[in-house]
Amino acid sequence: MFGIRRGLGGSHSLRLSIILDSRPFQRLRYIHQLALTYLVYPGATHRRFEHSLGVMELAGRVYDIVTEPDNIHESISTIVPPHDSYDHQYWRRVLRMAALCHDMGHLPFSHAAEKDLLPDGWDHERLTIDIIQSCEMESIWKDLKIQPDDVAKLAVGPKKYKDATFSDWEILLSEIIVGDAFGVDRMDYLLRDSHHAGVAYGKFDYYRLIDTIRILPREYEDSTEPTLGIEEGGLHSAESMLLARYFMYMQLYFHHVRRIYDIHLKDFLKAWLSDGYLPVALDDHLQLTDNEVTAELQKAARDEKHPGHDPARRIVNREHFRLLYHRNPDDLRKNPDAAEAIFDAACNKFGRETVRYDSYEQKRSVLDFPILDNDGRIVSSQAKSVTLKNVPIVAVDYIFISPKYRKNAEDWLKQNREIIITQKEEDEL
Repeated sequence: MFGIRRGLGGSHSLRLSIILDSRPFQRLRYIHQLALTYLVYPGATHRRFEHSLGVMELAGRVYDIVTEPDNIHESISTIVPPHDSYDHQYWRRVLRMAALCHDMGHLPFSHAAEKDLLPDGWDHERLTIDIIQSCEMESIWKDLKIQPDDVAKLAVGPKKYKDATFSDWEILLSEIIVGDAFGVDRMDYLLRDSHHAGVAYGKFDYYRLIDTIRILPREYEDSTEPTLGIEEGGLHSAESMLLARYFMYMQLYFHHVRRIYDIHLKDFLKAWLSDGYLPVALDDHLQLTDNEVTAELQKAARDEKHPGHDPARRIVNREHFRLLYHRNPDDLRKNPDAAEAIFDAACNKFGRETVRYDSYEQKRSVLDFPILDNDGRIVSSQAKSVTLKNVPIVAVDYIFISPKYRKNAEDWLKQNREIIITQKEEDEL
């Protein structure tokens, strides 16, 4: 893991402290990386603060590797600033600052409530852009001689900053942080989350992976557009990272108790917040952390008249809904909508307020990146790796029931499961 000493070492320490001491960055000390996961995995109490330091450290390492003159492919040599130039050092500073600031827009308890409790068109990336470009940060960027828009673009990438125009070089640098294949944001959270949760699923050889990352053209697609790829010697490390991501999602991020706590937390926030949404005005956003939400949770759990009392007591007193059903291959073969059928039947039997349904299915997409093979050819990762073609998608279906009805619901489902699943299918024929 990457301690604060290592992240702040050398001549940049004093300059970095300007950002580290800022209100937006200090706020990350009070935002849990994994929301309420610490109620399931007691060690998972780490925060966005240390994750951001780790991402900055890794981003700097990758930049140094891919811009090393001996590692630059001849076809992209004109894109990379000369090693001894001002631009080379400038973009290294921008990249590290973007990595440091990439999570400033996160909401209390990180991703737990983002999807449902922000107004349309808002997400934590948009808040991150606003913070980086805010008056509060303006003097910091001036002292560091950095353009804030350069930082914002690299911090969130072109998919999230659609109003900005990106050069090929800026796209490449944003890939170092948020890229689907080799983004150091992902590298750090897999390693850090695995370490703090006390599980081994997220570990992979990141030293080897980083050492073999290169900027390469997609010659196999007759394209000269540069992107991040790897030397063939790093392929197994890349495969390990992608498999680590799958297992971390299935075993940690989508652990059923963690998921029901997220649901109860969203229910509480909807009841507590005046308009049902988290604030997006910058000052209001920066004043709200996990601490304020936790304090209100404790208060609501004790006060039966509090609008968020029921979900609050379920979190605080561990009276959360219990798992009644989860997706399994046998049921899916009989009926692709098996979970939905059981949810509908459970609602009819026990009441909608006593049942919760949580469903997620990762979009099936092909992750393809260039590989510089041992013969000097640039080939597709999909052509080179059998493993990458067969990484499973993350998919879960959970149905939860109020603990009051747990035993009755389990007996009912055991007796009626087959009928419910097949009847739903027959009704659609």
